[in-house]
Amino acid sequence: MKKKILWIGLALMLTSSFQVKAQYTKTDSTYKRWFVGSTLFLLGNFDKVDPPNFIQLNLGYRITGKDVISLELKTWKYSWPLGINPFYNKAYGTSVEKFPGYIKDYGFAIAYQKYFWKGLYAAVHVMPAWQSYMNENGNKVGNGFMIFNTYRVGYHIKFFKDRFFFEPSIGIAGRPYYTKMPDGFKQKDDKWAKWTPEPGLHFGFNF
Repeated sequence: MKKKILWIGLALMLTSSFQVKAQYTKTDSTYKRWFVGSTLFLLGNFDKVDPPNFIQLNLGYRITGKDVISLELKTWKYSWPLGINPFYNKAYGTSVEKFPGYIKDYGFAIAYQKYFWKGLYAAVHVMPAWQSYMNENGNKVGNGFMIFNTYRVGYHIKFFKDRFFFEPSIGIAGRPYYTKMPDGFKQKDDKWAKWTPEPGLHFGFNF
């Protein structure tokens, strides 16, 4: 499912390439400053192996034509360590590496985007997240907290006279800080890297 999402994003990028325009300029006072959006990874909720019950809502503001801040509200669950990248690591989905239950995260990210050339941008996302550790029976066995950061490079594509946009990106995501996990979870997580490549497929509506 996750590989299919990437192919969908690539197809959107290719079919919309003729609509790519220069990024908003500092002297342009007519562009829409606010936007709401999310990510195509919502489609991952149809995953038969480990549906994440993923929800993300973005609210953003264009300070200038090249500087953007946004708030991202997120929640999801996962049954394998975050260091196992589901896009290329075959260990994802195996019973050997599975947690003795799952982790449920609730958090919000503050993101800053800087545009450099046309729609090309770099972004930093910093997210504090509160965690609930659940066993196989759905009972809570512990609480946790982490800081989850993502660093991206991407491209902003406009649609329908700048009413909608799509932002494919590549990046790296990881945890510079996290509290100790309960036994069973910790042993699985310690085996994997705390940072991993992460694609991005954000979209939004300007208003």
